[in-house]
Amino acid sequence: MKVIKTALFSLIAFILCCQNSNDYLIKVYEGEFDEIGVKSGYINLRGDTVIALGKYYYCYTDTLKNFAVVKKHDGTCIGIDKNDNELYEVYWYDNGPDYIVDGLFRIIKNNKIGYANEDGAIIIPPQFECATPFENGKAQVTYNCELVKDGEHTKMESDSWFLIDTKGNKIKE
Repeated sequence: MKVIKTALFSLIAFILCCQNSNDYLIKVYEGEFDEIGVKSGYINLRGDTVIALGKYYYCYTDTLKNFAVVKKHDGTCIGIDKNDNELYEVYWYDNGPDYIVDGLFRIIKNNKIGYANEDGAIIIPPQFECATPFENGKAQVTYNCELVKDGEHTKMESDSWFLIDTKGNKIKE
C-alpha cells in the first residue's frame, strides 16, 4: 500500500510541477477512516510536512491551492489557507461541507452566513442569519430567522426572506 501511495504522490507531484504549481500542497493520509477520523495532513512537493497528519479529524480537499476544507476534532468544518490559518467556518449541509452551486458555497463568521467562491475568497460577506444555497443565480436570505427542529433535520423559518444574486445584490421581485 505504501508503494501505491508513493507512486501516486510522485505522479501528482510530476503533474503539478509540469504545470508550474510549486505552491500546491497535497493531502496525504495514513491508515483507514474510523471513529476518530483518518490521519491526514498536507505536504509540499518536496515531501515536507506542512500541516501535520492528524491535526484535523478529516481533510476534504485533496490539493490545497488557495484554501482547503477540513473538519476539526470538535466537528466544526472550516476553511484554512496554505499557512494553516483558519479563514471561516464552512456551512455544514447534508452530512458534509456545503456544496458549491453557481460558483459559491455558504460560510459562517461571527454567527452570520455569507458566501465564498471555490478559491476560498469571501464574495458575499457574512451578514445573514439564514441563507439557502444558490440556485440559478439566486439565493434566499434573511436577517431574521428561527431554526426549528423537524425530526433529525432543522428548518429555517422567517417572514422576511428576500433574494440576492451571486454578487450579493438584492433582487427586486
